[in-house]
This record gives sequence, structure tokens and C-alpha cells, in this order.
Amino acid sequence: MPKLAKEMPAIEVAKTTAPGLHFVGVVPGLALQVTPAGARSWTLRAVIGGKRRDMGLGAYPEVTLARAREKARDARELIRQGIDPIARQQAAQSELRASMAAALTFKECASAYIKAHRAGWRSAKHAQQWENSLAQHAYPVIGELMVRDVKLPQVLAVLEPIWTTTNETAVRLRGRIELVLDWATARGLRDGLNPARWRGHLDKLLAKPSKVKTVEHHSALPVGDVGAFMVKLRAAEGMGARALEFVILTAARSGEVRGATWAEIDRDAKVWTVPAGRMKAGKEHRVPLSTEALALLDALPRMAGTDLVFPAPRGGVLSDMTLAAVLRRMEVPAVPHGFRSTFRDWAAERTNYPRDVAEMALAHAIGDKVEAAYRRGDLFDKRARMMNEWAQFLARVESKGDVIPMRGRGA
Repeated sequence: MPKLAKEMPAIEVAKTTAPGLHFVGVVPGLALQVTPAGARSWTLRAVIGGKRRDMGLGAYPEVTLARAREKARDARELIRQGIDPIARQQAAQSELRASMAAALTFKECASAYIKAHRAGWRSAKHAQQWENSLAQHAYPVIGELMVRDVKLPQVLAVLEPIWTTTNETAVRLRGRIELVLDWATARGLRDGLNPARWRGHLDKLLAKPSKVKTVEHHSALPVGDVGAFMVKLRAAEGMGARALEFVILTAARSGEVRGATWAEIDRDAKVWTVPAGRMKAGKEHRVPLSTEALALLDALPRMAGTDLVFPAPRGGVLSDMTLAAVLRRMEVPAVPHGFRSTFRDWAAERTNYPRDVAEMALAHAIGDKVEAAYRRGDLFDKRARMMNEWAQFLARVESKGDVIPMRGRGA
């Protein structure tokens, strides 16, 4: 044990400013350390495990002389019991830092999840949908909760108010909450089963989506009216009208057409190849181009500085509202996406093409996994014949009394 220094009163401690180590007595090894810069702090010098160690006890005057002596006595008692007070102090600080690192709110975890996965998502719109749905429905309820504290009651508090009113949004929101909580579990920020999981859990507490979901169909023209509409559309001017015409001729989605580039068009092979990154299903899609679709492309002007087939007047991609505005000006009760429904009705009602051919033309995902495993081709030749017949149908104006026989060339 070190020699006990003469007891230094508090008033003398306050006056001590000379750099060095000043032992204050009462508790062996307790000293006031003064740096050359004038900073003062408490140090306990002791032998721990056979080695001389210096243990910090806090800054002066935040830690008073009386408190420093109390802390020094506690440390020496631990040493007497065979416990390293410095190691215990370091472990406590490490535990505190780890606890603070793990103390993330659900909102912070959701933001981190979005940041980590944004690069792998198909579009910025997908990320925006994530952020908007969480901000509108989840954050007001669980956003500021520690992610480890999000349990079943909190998840239900988010989902139940919208489960039967806006079920499609609620279903997507549930999946997003589940993914964020899984991310947090993988990062060690929470334990236990995921309270937002569906199978064997929430499916016992919430109504089956198919029982409450209201299906909203896109407004579409009847098959018999589309020919007359095409006559008016082809007379309309503007890039929006041309893009809409190409949407109808190819039965493609608006976004696929608006983002089309000339590099994707193979004029000789009569095919438009849409890359996986711009497809809803995330798979490359080959679209056979009819004679009419090729003629439309041949007549389009090329805008300098862009490879887009249907650029906006000031450059960049046309907005979806541009195509919808064409229909509004023509006073047509339909939306661009609705022409895919018109095409599907035509294929079912006016042709003998198998359902698979029409579904492949629409680039719909195959719901049956077994069917998807066996259907490896894209039925391109059959789809090419179908799209040529569709284009010919669009060029014919039907009167209300026309009776159109079923075609027999679909197989």
C-alpha cells in the first residue's frame, strides 16, 4: 500500500494549479492530477493484480473532493475483493455504448433499411412508395418507439384502422413493417419472433385480404369501340398521342413505353427488348412489333441529345399524365393502362389464341410455380402473329351491328 499523504482540505485543493500529481490524503493513492494546460481531474494510483495502475475518477470540480474520496474507497474495496475496478468501469462503459448503439427507433431502422436496399429496387418511385406509406400510417404510431419495443399491439394499432378500408395499402404496409423488423433482428437490435409476420400469426387476427379487398379496375374502352377511337387518336398531334398509340399497339405498360430508347428497338428483327430494370416483374421482355408499330416508329422525329423514343418536348421522359391528358382532351372515358384490358378482352373474345399467349404478351407474372418452371420460352412467334392481328383489328372501325367470328389461327 502506498504511503498515506497528508490530508489536503478542500480549500487547498481548489488552489492547487501547479502541473503534476498532488496526493490529497485520507484514501491511499488518491491524487489530483493537473495538466500543463490547467485541466484537473482525480486519479487513484493502486496495485491491481500485481501491477501499478492509475484509475480515473472524474474531472474536478465536477467531482468534489468528498466524492472523489468516496469513489476511491469503493475502488479499493473492489481491489481487496479481487475485482479489477478499471476493467469493471471499462465493461460498464462498453455496455453503455452498445446499449446506445442498439437504441434505434423504428423510424431510424426503416430509413436505414430503405437506404440499404434502394439500389436494388426497380425505380425511385418504389422507394418513394415505401417512404410515403410508412410516413402516413406507421410513423405516427410506432415511428418514435425503440425498435426493440415494437410488439403485436403496436403492429395492430397501425394495421387495424386501415385493414378493411384500404386493404391493398395495409397489406403492403404490413410486409414493409415485417421487413424492417427482420432487418432490425438481423442487426441485433431486437429479439424474438416478428410480430408483423402473416402466416400462423396475423392471419389469425386479421381478415383474409381477398375477403375485404376491393378490386378497382382501370377504366377501359369496350373492344368494339377501340377501332373508332384509333382513327381519332392517329389524327391527334403531339408526342403524347404517339406514345399512347404505341402503348395500344404493343399492349405495353405506359412506363415501359415512356422509357423506351432507340437502342432497345431492333428494326430488322421487328422486336423491342425492354430490359429487366424497367419491367414490373424484373425480367427482360421481348415485344414483337407489328407492321403498324414499325410504321409509327419510322415516322417519329429524332430529338438531338437523347436516345428516348418518346421524349418530352423539353427533354427527359414523358410523364404518365401526358398520356392521360390526351384521353381527357379527346373526352374518352379511359386511362392508358385500361387499353391492356381492352387487348385482353379482344384476345379472349375475338380470337382462339391460348390464354398463355395473351398473358405473355402482357408480361404478366406466372402465378403457378409449377407452370412457371415448365414454361421456359416466351412464345415469341405466336405473340408476333397475335400482335399483327391486333394491329389489323385496331385499324378496323366496327359498326354496332357487326358480328365478328372467332379466329382459328391462334394455336
